[in-house]
Amino acid sequence: MGEYTVKKIDDMEAVFAGAFKRARAELGVESFGLQVLDLPPNLERFPEHDHASDGQEEVYVVLRGTCDIDVEGERVTLDPDTVVRVASGTKRKIYTGDEPARILAIGGVPGRVYEAPELSKLGEPDPLAQGS
Repeated sequence: MGEYTVKKIDDMEAVFAGAFKRARAELGVESFGLQVLDLPPNLERFPEHDHASDGQEEVYVVLRGTCDIDVEGERVTLDPDTVVRVASGTKRKIYTGDEPARILAIGGVPGRVYEAPELSKLGEPDPLAQGS
């Protein structure tokens, strides 16, 4: 019999006030990064970032709602029928409109074995809870 894991997204451990579900760890995935982002309406605080330091490229898939992703100054609208891949050294920032968005983020480093960041591991402290 094959091995598999089933988990409801809303039952997954989360950080950043519940916005980042630790999907990779919850499912036992070890070969690539995987998280579900539950972003509130009118989000402006999502950090602009890139992955130049770790070489990770990412794919964003909207599961529910819509959002915009700014990729180095070019704004692209994502919905459940549109996906985007962003290379490691490319800056990106996500914005939501009047409705929340649920996004599946998939990441990996081309040609290298995936190494999970500490923040993605189950039981690691929520950065928003530190110092409170």
